[in-house]
Amino acid sequence: MRDEYLIEAQKKVEDPNILINLVSRRVKQLKYGMKPLVESLEKLEPEDIALREIIEGKIDYELYHPSESGL
Repeated sequence: MRDEYLIEAQKKVEDPNILINLVSRRVKQLKYGMKPLVESLEKLEPEDIALREIIEGKIDYELYHPSESGL
């Protein structure tokens, strides 16, 4: 995992636990054959691809709020 990508991604997702979850879920998707949402001239590891997708705003997240679910 490239340090510069990690630093930039932390600026977008400040909570480290959320960042870890985002990256790990996206890495699983990439390993199961989903196409990357970013292009690169060099070969990147799935972790780096996931971080670049976060940095470039291709992946977003929404926190779950149980009080809003209506259950």
